[in-house]
Amino acid sequence: MTSTIGTLYIISAPSGGGKTSLVNALLANVPNIEVSISHTTRPPRPGEKNHVNYHFVDERTFVDLVTQNAFLEYAKVFGNYYGTSRQWVTDKLAAGIDIILEIDWQGTQQIRQLLPDSTTIFLLPPSWQTIQARLGERAQDNAEVIARRMAAARTELSHYHEYDYLVVNDDFTTALADLKAIIEARRLRNLPQQQKYADLLAKLLA
Repeated sequence: MTSTIGTLYIISAPSGGGKTSLVNALLANVPNIEVSISHTTRPPRPGEKNHVNYHFVDERTFVDLVTQNAFLEYAKVFGNYYGTSRQWVTDKLAAGIDIILEIDWQGTQQIRQLLPDSTTIFLLPPSWQTIQARLGERAQDNAEVIARRMAAARTELSHYHEYDYLVVNDDFTTALADLKAIIEARRLRNLPQQQKYADLLAKLLA
């Protein structure tokens, strides 16, 4: 068997869509897959750790990285910058490791221009009430911030049609199974299988 190039999976959802919980479950249940840790200028939330949840940097450092073309994509969201390391992602993909990016529609558009073979997945909430309830359960934002996130969620949702797959995150177990099915199907496509089993195919066809 020969090594294969990894696949880049982009998962987007409005705030309160349950994206982070599903991605964490994917990492625990699917082998050979990692999540990209973004750089951000926002301050850490309670319990978050530098270089684990995010690479926390100040705005000057972030702008310097932008001028160095260090990001595959970056965007300003709710007054803070977020960016994906170009070098880290390309190194991991070259090593045959699948990578998940948790980014919004703006970042997704940027990535698809650079890496058109990326697989994109949009998570739909079952209702607006669910989004509001999930944002309230975080106990991290005040009412004004929650209202802003609700407004931004509508904009995010309007880009659902730009993605390859739609998964409704109503029942967690079902949504996780759907995401695992997408990844497994992608791994079983002809070209990745040709690369993975090149030696076997050569023997069978000899």
